[in-house]
Amino acid sequence: MDMKKPTISEDVIERAHQGKCTKEDALLLLKGNPFELFALADELRALAVGDVVTYVVNRNIYITNKCVGNCGFCAYRTEKGYILNVEEILKKVGDAKKAGAVEICIQGGYTPEADMEFYLEIVESIKAEYPDMCLHALSPMEVNYAAGLSGMSVEEALRKLKKSGIDSLTGTSAEILSDRVRKIICPSKINTQQWVDTVTAAHKAGISTNATIMYGHVETLEERLDHIFTIREIQQETRGFSELIPMSFLPYNNRVGEKMLASGKFQSTGLEDLQLHAIARTILHTHVNNIQATWVKLGKKLAQVALQCGANDLGGTLMEDQISTASGGSNGEYVSPAEFEWMIKGAGRIPVQRDTLYRQVEPRCLESQGSVPNYQKAGIGSRE
Repeated sequence: MDMKKPTISEDVIERAHQGKCTKEDALLLLKGNPFELFALADELRALAVGDVVTYVVNRNIYITNKCVGNCGFCAYRTEKGYILNVEEILKKVGDAKKAGAVEICIQGGYTPEADMEFYLEIVESIKAEYPDMCLHALSPMEVNYAAGLSGMSVEEALRKLKKSGIDSLTGTSAEILSDRVRKIICPSKINTQQWVDTVTAAHKAGISTNATIMYGHVETLEERLDHIFTIREIQQETRGFSELIPMSFLPYNNRVGEKMLASGKFQSTGLEDLQLHAIARTILHTHVNNIQATWVKLGKKLAQVALQCGANDLGGTLMEDQISTASGGSNGEYVSPAEFEWMIKGAGRIPVQRDTLYRQVEPRCLESQGSVPNYQKAGIGSRE
């Protein structure tokens, strides 16, 4: 690695600090010395959120593996599978609560058996029985599809979901916000503008979302950057994103990955993963405060390193992650709160449990009782 590459110019650094990083700046930073980019991202992280690193005790609930889509990156879907009923879902929520979870993440697909009335029943049932459980559920794709099945507009569906008690939508089904890429990897999904419109409508309805980017397949470097700048543009309008979650593509057991592997291309390198987190922090500085390093995709050790490259959140304990494991993920399906605490302290940072909306919560798990200092609850994910 060439350590004699030119240093970052003062103009680029100043624009980054002001939240005005340009695409040209981002390209220069990615072509320069990666350790200088990491240092800049780490500095911006400290300014935005301080030394706190957050995580959430949560559980993924996969309500179905049935999906009529044809995404080339998916190894999980099937046309003949299962679909959980409300009673089965409530049982899983109850088990998660006993294990200390404060968030339930509902993972679905799009199937004619899951219309908006079905999702509204799920949300209302969970909130009726577990009113203090944060419910993070439904992607923009699922909202669009289920609303169409029920003969209602996306805006009406979002209003009903908000009234039923949903706390946050997932920012998935974004993949790469480029229609060129989407026609290759997920041609039956909503297009870029539909994703943007749905997320924007959710924010205006008072529903927070996160944002995701799934990178390392057929997209170009500029398409990755365009995706992140699109997130920034939405945030400038709505202020509705809680975090960005970079997700490296897993190329196993799916059509897109098989073509990649056959051509001699593998998944993103560790250095590339760290650069993506760092450039995301740099582009989104002053706009989106929280950048997640997801251990499911990166592995625990690289996720810990990402905390030095702009990331400030490690995501959730999960308790299960069927989608990543189906695509060849080998990092497991659960990390305990105690291990998160160990990872965060090992990185020289302050561990804090949060909920979906980045509010500090008191630990419910016995294994981590007493290990989280009583820091002020206000301001997690923000220094404002």
